[in-house]
Amino acid sequence: MEHLGKGEQAARRRLQGLVREKGTSLAALSRLIGRNDAYLQQFVTRGSPRHLDEADEKKIAEFLGSAPALFETRRWDESKTASSPSFAAAPLQSDDHWIDVPRFPLDASAGPGAFGAQEISYDAIRFSPRWMREMGLEGADLSAIRVEGDSMEPVLRSGDEILVDRSKRSAEGIHVVRVGEALHVKQVQLAGPGRVKLVSANEDYAPIDLALDEVEIIGRVVWKGGRI
Repeated sequence: MEHLGKGEQAARRRLQGLVREKGTSLAALSRLIGRNDAYLQQFVTRGSPRHLDEADEKKIAEFLGSAPALFETRRWDESKTASSPSFAAAPLQSDDHWIDVPRFPLDASAGPGAFGAQEISYDAIRFSPRWMREMGLEGADLSAIRVEGDSMEPVLRSGDEILVDRSKRSAEGIHVVRVGEALHVKQVQLAGPGRVKLVSANEDYAPIDLALDEVEIIGRVVWKGGRI
């Protein structure tokens, strides 16, 4: 896919991730939109076609329970995303010039742990591609969820909205993790061979030491927002 831009490649990776999460296949989705079994596989791996039809995007998104913007590739055309050398204010653009990050009803606990609901987005937060680039989030596999509890205060407060990059799941840092059926947002630290430590920012909460196979790292927290 060397002829594709980084944004277009990232959109294809997000589609692959959604397919894995849903437990389906590209071939099954190809049949869903009335195409041959290899259609979406070629779209993802070879970059052909360059863009999906909008009707096909909508049908796939409805099946996956996501926003079409997650894997739409037209927004990443160089003619649309290239920065202007002028400092003049750019005119408002159509929806194609915004990126929708899906919100999931998975209140990530910063306390004793929250139980995850079905992972189907119910809403989206809209960001401009320019803001995404400035935040270093271009091409990230993002989801938005809300924090509950006080164990990460003052870094994260109950009610804060966080962006979680599901493509970053190996390095240390603040992550959303699943332990059993409960979701937590914690500082993840390596604690020795095959073990990790989940650390709270609030000193009232003791660190949790676990084996690696007891923890599923969902993604790294890369941005937060909340009320003042």
